Amino acid sequence: MSKSKTQYVCSDCGGASPKWQGQCPACGAWNTLTESIAETRGSSRFQSLAATGTVRRLSEVETAESPRTTTGSEELDRVLGGGLVGGAVVLIGGDPGIGKSTLLLQALCHIGLDRRVLYVSGEESPQQIALRASRLAVNAEPVMLFSEIHLESILAVLEKEKPEFAVIDSIQTVYSEALQSAPGSVAQVRECAAQLTRFAKKTGTTMIIVGHVTKEGALAGPRVLEHIVDSVLYFEGDTHSSFRLIRAIKNRFGAVNEIGVFAMTEKGIRGVSNPSALFLSQHSEPVPGACVLVTQEGSRPLLVEVQALVDEAHAPNPRRLSVGLEQNRLAMLLAVLHRHAGVACFDQDVFVNAVGGVKIAEPASDLAVLLAIVSSLRNRPLPEGLVVFGEIGLAGEIRPVQRGQERLREAAKLGFTAAIVPKANLPKHAIGEMKIVGVERLSEAIDAARELQ
Repeated sequence: MSKSKTQYVCSDCGGASPKWQGQCPACGAWNTLTESIAETRGSSRFQSLAATGTVRRLSEVETAESPRTTTGSEELDRVLGGGLVGGAVVLIGGDPGIGKSTLLLQALCHIGLDRRVLYVSGEESPQQIALRASRLAVNAEPVMLFSEIHLESILAVLEKEKPEFAVIDSIQTVYSEALQSAPGSVAQVRECAAQLTRFAKKTGTTMIIVGHVTKEGALAGPRVLEHIVDSVLYFEGDTHSSFRLIRAIKNRFGAVNEIGVFAMTEKGIRGVSNPSALFLSQHSEPVPGACVLVTQEGSRPLLVEVQALVDEAHAPNPRRLSVGLEQNRLAMLLAVLHRHAGVACFDQDVFVNAVGGVKIAEPASDLAVLLAIVSSLRNRPLPEGLVVFGEIGLAGEIRPVQRGQERLREAAKLGFTAAIVPKANLPKHAIGEMKIVGVERLSEAIDAARELQ
């Protein structure tokens, strides 16, 4: 028997090299080449190539709005863009034990009430899944279950049962006989995902694929996996906390960066209708260093409390630490605060935290971060009922942000009575009884916060 030939495959782009290198010759990524067994026979994806379609003019293609199927969870439907679309392929990844299988089992039990559904498990036995369904107290009668990791057998069952919705849990456990490499390898994940996607597009079956994540939090396998599917969802959250976030990174049928907020309960995962309450601390009285920010996640405005602690440094190099906010941006904001507002923190340790474990990426948090820092440095709490948002430039100007009025309406709905916003975001009409102050410079914002007290 001839010895199997090995090659080194890039986990990012799937490029192959005959020998190991520190840098992938195809995409230039470092330390991504992993050893795998080279394919010795034609892959099924090449064997199935054939001219099956016809060439048409784009103007001749009929367009129609794809009907959506609700999953039984308003938060999950929000992230998906309104529900599941026929023939769509959704990839959902997250840390082990965070609740991916629980959420999908609940969704299938709801969809199965009037649709044909199939759950393919490559990680758990049928008994384990039945115990979970019993613990969740869901109606598992309409859910068909198939425990298998062989791709060809899975495709045969899909062809035979013809489900409208199918869950593959997980793609890293599935393997194809067309390849000699082990399950979970770059080649296997790429080939199995391509075959399942091709089946979904051909038959109109909605496919939900579960993917593992690496220790860095990225989806395990080749980066091409995210390009193959229609939607990529990330399940985030601390396993020690009962709250979870689902974030859409890619969505061909809806908005990206949309988030859904969930709570883990004894009866499974439930959507949170008022997620702003999760990210606001309950203080009996105003405390220094706390400022409420209205951030925008997709189409949803969220109120998040930003906390800052400024303390005298006891080392030559003061510490700059941020949790939930960009570290480099914090250093830049402190320099702007010193230059354009005359507030120096060069001999102070500065710690900034976004309450609730939420990650804030948009620059609209700049003004709230600096007001929280000034409040902690001077040991003066900000006015009660105040919300803040605005981007700060290097010249000390306050720049407008998107959807300013939606943010203000959300804050007013939750009972906030005052706001400091960029002057360009001032609404033309009053929003309830909220007092809104528009500012153009950082120094004006600090003065406005002091006058509102």
